[in-house]
Amino acid sequence: MAKTDIHEEKVLILDFGSQYTQLIARRVRELKVYCEILPCTVSIGQIKAFRPCGIILSGSPASVLDEKSPGVPRELFELGVPVLGICYGMQLITRVFGGSVGPARKREYGPSMLQIDENDDLFSGFGKGDGDLVKVWMSHGDGIDAPPRGFIPVAHTENSSVAAMRDGSRRIFAVQFHPEVVHTPRGIEMLENFLYRICGLSPVWTARSYIDMAIERIRDTVGEDGRVLCALSGGVDSSVVAVLVHRAIGDRLTCVFVDNGLLRKGEVQRVQTVFRDYFHIPLVVLDVGRHFLEKLKNVSDPERKRVIIGNEFIRHFEIEAKKLGKMEFLAQGTLYPDVIESVSFKGPSSTIKSHHNVGGLPEKMDLTLVEPLRELFKDEVREVGRELGMPEEILMRHPFPGPGLGIRVLGCVDEESLETLRQADAIVREEIRASGLHDVIWQAFAVLLPVRTVGVMGDERTYENVVAVRAVASLDGMTADWYPLPYDLLGRISNRIINEVRGVNRVVYDVSSKPPATIEWE
Repeated sequence: MAKTDIHEEKVLILDFGSQYTQLIARRVRELKVYCEILPCTVSIGQIKAFRPCGIILSGSPASVLDEKSPGVPRELFELGVPVLGICYGMQLITRVFGGSVGPARKREYGPSMLQIDENDDLFSGFGKGDGDLVKVWMSHGDGIDAPPRGFIPVAHTENSSVAAMRDGSRRIFAVQFHPEVVHTPRGIEMLENFLYRICGLSPVWTARSYIDMAIERIRDTVGEDGRVLCALSGGVDSSVVAVLVHRAIGDRLTCVFVDNGLLRKGEVQRVQTVFRDYFHIPLVVLDVGRHFLEKLKNVSDPERKRVIIGNEFIRHFEIEAKKLGKMEFLAQGTLYPDVIESVSFKGPSSTIKSHHNVGGLPEKMDLTLVEPLRELFKDEVREVGRELGMPEEILMRHPFPGPGLGIRVLGCVDEESLETLRQADAIVREEIRASGLHDVIWQAFAVLLPVRTVGVMGDERTYENVVAVRAVASLDGMTADWYPLPYDLLGRISNRIINEVRGVNRVVYDVSSKPPATIEWE
């Protein structure tokens, strides 16, 4: 398969700063159509160079009534490709074509019932009239007072007289609600109609086709003799990168796994078994935990811990890389959300904490990057891994921070506290997996608090450690809700930790969401 085949049919999503922009892209990808997000500030020349088969204009926290609100050039609508405006995108289309936008009579935030008034390709398969109301999710303070000339209103809600409109001759469609969110139950059908029926696209963006393309790209980049180094963490992203690159170039790939002494129970053995014995990938394991613990001695500040762990990782990785001889390439698991964040219309996020995952290697080493997953979301990475034959234990692994247990032992880190946490964390993971909730929860783990509390065991008074349990639900880790673990499950976890882990006499459950809290405690 030619390496550009699965990118021939693609959609461009212009980001105006909506919290849902990534979700639009995820929905398009779920329909097996390739898409990319670009900031709304890109030039018309860049848009033409992308050669989109369809364009989606995202929502925005801005109002088109503001002087400095983001816009698009009118030439966008003269490219001859279908356009779908969502919420702010609809209001922007209205302004560009001379319609009237004003503050909504009643601002709509939440569920609303949509009535379809006209037959329309976007709502193909939907009923029309009072008897066929469609639940949609609204989030807007402005509304369409009068659609532009040439646009036909096709649907309304109780508070929006123009909740959807179209200009059929120019293939421009717009909706006031958000079809991409789960709260619009039939929104995926609307997006499907836009992609397949209106844009004429086909569902060719699959894991199998992506693997074929990625392998060809890796071979083209690395050449016939190039050697690749991969920093293997054992997590989903680096693991899939390792297997994919090995599939492309075989034993010219060498993986380096740094055992920093801050890993979870059984981690080193599991990684060795999977990569050496199952996939037969060249793997170097560095047992350097004592060096990390020496550097972390008496350090309690979370940011200092992260920096120390990151610097030590780079130092040991560099030493091993030199031992391995000439390496020209470095493979790493950059994902599409990382790419989006770097070019977002809203700009890069402020640094909440450093070294969330291993970083800094490209600046420190004279290696060319190989990033075969940079076009994929996390769920797509897992699908690629499944197609590559990787075990579910690896693919469904919960995210694990680069600094490891070093930031889950709050305060100073030593071998005793790490061992206590390893045992407690293993119990949390065992019980959640046994409950059938592992794949539903984004992340679950234990935290060792720098707190001692009074307890009673048998007839004796105790003064021992507190363990906190954290479980969250999330799509991408950017926001997260605490997960309501069943009481009986929490009871089993607490009972096992207190009875099986020496030095712990109290277990608490974290019911904080992100924001305002972060997922990790440090």
